[in-house]
Amino acid sequence: MFSEKVVNNLKNASWIRAMFEEGERLTKIYGRENVYDFSLGNPFSEPPEEVIESLKNYVTGNYKGIHKYMNNAGYPEVREKIARSLQHDSEIELTQDNIIMTVGAAGGLNVVLKALLNPGEEVIIFAPYFVEYMFYTDNHGGKPIIVPPDRRTLEPDLDALEKVISPKTKAIIINTPNNPTGIVYSKEKLKQIKEVLLKKQDEYKTVIYIISDQPYDQIVYDGMKIPNILSIFENSIIVNSFSKSLGLAGERIGYIATSSQIKDADVLNNALSFCNRTLGFVNAPGLFQKVVGDSLDVKTDAADYQKKRDYLYEHLTALGFECVKPQGAFYLFPKALIEDDVEFVKRAVKYHLLLVPGNGFGCPGYIRISYCVSMDTIVNSIPAFEKLVQEFRS
Repeated sequence: MFSEKVVNNLKNASWIRAMFEEGERLTKIYGRENVYDFSLGNPFSEPPEEVIESLKNYVTGNYKGIHKYMNNAGYPEVREKIARSLQHDSEIELTQDNIIMTVGAAGGLNVVLKALLNPGEEVIIFAPYFVEYMFYTDNHGGKPIIVPPDRRTLEPDLDALEKVISPKTKAIIINTPNNPTGIVYSKEKLKQIKEVLLKKQDEYKTVIYIISDQPYDQIVYDGMKIPNILSIFENSIIVNSFSKSLGLAGERIGYIATSSQIKDADVLNNALSFCNRTLGFVNAPGLFQKVVGDSLDVKTDAADYQKKRDYLYEHLTALGFECVKPQGAFYLFPKALIEDDVEFVKRAVKYHLLLVPGNGFGCPGYIRISYCVSMDTIVNSIPAFEKLVQEFRS
């Protein structure tokens, strides 16, 4: 009756939603303060005051035509502002033509993949990965190719990458800071990936694109900075959103930025604008294009997330969890205390802990803990984690 592919995909995409729904069930029984829901990556912070004031200005001001159709790529003046902001740490020139406003990063990724892929072409995805990459690739006739990580560091395994690149490889998706590990790819790591791609491009006489998905690029710790991929690899495309940086997850506002060094960049940019329309997005939300255009200089205060990271990391590692310390985003990705991460997550529910198994991110044996929750939730959850650990030690 329904699409078999979609029904099968539902089975693979349900873990985060299932844990969220379990949290809602437990909350009704025990009260929200007694349930520790670490399942969703939903920003805890409210939008900065500057964002609220900009929104009020456009809603109450006398701005004629602000709710009408526009260019499918978005308002030119907003795109120009974003281009200038990206040039601050880029060695290449960007203009509004390199920027396409999108319905969040999710919409942007679908637009990019639609514009790039021919049926059967391959998209390389590093594990651990955001599970939707698989579905987005499949949406547009592509074939996802998974590269397992270096198990010591959970960073990309470059030898494994080189082995899976084929004449059908069209793109590679990178995600930095990474969901679910919080790892930030260093400039050196990105250059190493570049060298592998250049070698294989020369071998196969093909073009391979890097798609850098970076909605967490403003949430970084310990003075970390995100290298600008546009300055590193000429065939690169950034997909970004304001969901995390400005606390606007529900407003679905983001953008695509293409390198001006891409061959036939004008054709690609026109194709992206075309796909924005033909995929049914038409254009990014007009009102919030204006708002984010006014808010590009608003700095994300990651101090609150860093405080939560430090507290949770310190206590969980003291309990015996093995975990790479996150450099950005708002996730911990420790090893489960048993090999079966799904069973571990199920048993954690007994202590009102809602976690997500790593197999949903292509890394069985791990669990994801999203710490974009209140500090009270984190502090009060530690006794529950202690009981969970004790169960496996007894």
